[in-house]
Amino acid sequence: MPVWKRNLIVCWFGIFAAAIGMSQIAPVLPLYIRHLGVIDTASIARLSGIAFGVTFILSAVFSPIWGHAADIYGRKPMLLRASLGMAVVIFSMGFAPNVSVLIGLRLLQGVITGYSTACMTLIATQTDKSNAGYALGTLSTAGIAGSLLGPLIGGSIAEAFGLQNVFFLMGGLLLIAFITTALFVKESFVRQNKKIPRMREVWGRIPEKTLTITMFVTFFVMTVALFSVEPIITIYITGLSKNTVHIALLAGMAFSASGLANIISAPWLGKLSDRIGPQKVMLSALIAAGIIFIPQAFVTSTWQFIALRFLLGLTLGGLVPSVNTMIKRITPDELTGRVFGFNMSAGYLGAFVGAVMGGQTAAWFGIRYVFFITSALLLLNAVWVYFKVYRKLDIQQTGENEDSGIIILQPDEMDETNL
Repeated sequence: MPVWKRNLIVCWFGIFAAAIGMSQIAPVLPLYIRHLGVIDTASIARLSGIAFGVTFILSAVFSPIWGHAADIYGRKPMLLRASLGMAVVIFSMGFAPNVSVLIGLRLLQGVITGYSTACMTLIATQTDKSNAGYALGTLSTAGIAGSLLGPLIGGSIAEAFGLQNVFFLMGGLLLIAFITTALFVKESFVRQNKKIPRMREVWGRIPEKTLTITMFVTFFVMTVALFSVEPIITIYITGLSKNTVHIALLAGMAFSASGLANIISAPWLGKLSDRIGPQKVMLSALIAAGIIFIPQAFVTSTWQFIALRFLLGLTLGGLVPSVNTMIKRITPDELTGRVFGFNMSAGYLGAFVGAVMGGQTAAWFGIRYVFFITSALLLLNAVWVYFKVYRKLDIQQTGENEDSGIIILQPDEMDETNL
């Protein structure tokens, strides 16, 4: 088996486990806080929001830092640091004596993060360009699937084995990720004894600043779209379903539908982006996702909603590999970790903003407006991508802008010397 494929398999499992570790706490957190002695409902809601959100905020801050460290010291050391650190921290949450300790451990989890960033950088720099789209597309399914399936997995474990065992089992899963990474991941990395560039210097060396910012915003909007509905899915299904006995199961199926569809579509759409260009897949996926959000506001049954969530997952499967492939093509290898780190920061911020926006929109205007606002964000992002990415590359390909300086974006003409 080629080294890049073996690395891909190990990284996929590690990112999947890390994403579950980040998101599995969502349905468990209020129950665990009550278990720790908080009785007042309003206090439980407030503390749950703090404990859930702080991890994503700190992850957004530290992800570029760890990405920069990966560029200096290598990606495998960062994988080992993050997987072992998260295994210990999440396992320790099962022993938290009070809410303050729990929130402190969630803060520490956000600081230790960086597994996904290091994996993306490793695969992007160690995979040949003909397989980059496929590899990054496959890898992207791990994070999204783990994030969407995490709440279902966490809730199922809590119901079957108890609240504390959620943390013990997730810690064990991440420990397995650490062991497999140590044994099977191979990296050809030569440390460069160069002066560490400051952020201004790094930004000055990025050849396509406008395209890079557009990719960050697109990744941010995509995660906002994913997480905006998360706080209201259970409530929405309660209103749609006449069978109140299996609400938790139906809500879990709605979460899982998008994750399953993403796993199916992302590798195929990643390959497609290698052939026709990531900008085409990205634009099509944004438009399709924006349109599919609208009918979700008008469904009359749970199964209609689950079917539309599945279709949404198919379209979103084209966004992450396209964004990652584009970033790889416009970023010099020595800056890949830093740039992927900032992209992951945009994703973490999107998760936090999406969850807050979805809950507040539902509270102020009603649940259906969550779908309308999310749709509008995706379609506005599609317009921006059309003018800043798609149209720019289309002009280049027709020869009208030969001196634009973005030849490195050509899927079939990319040469490492251009970087």
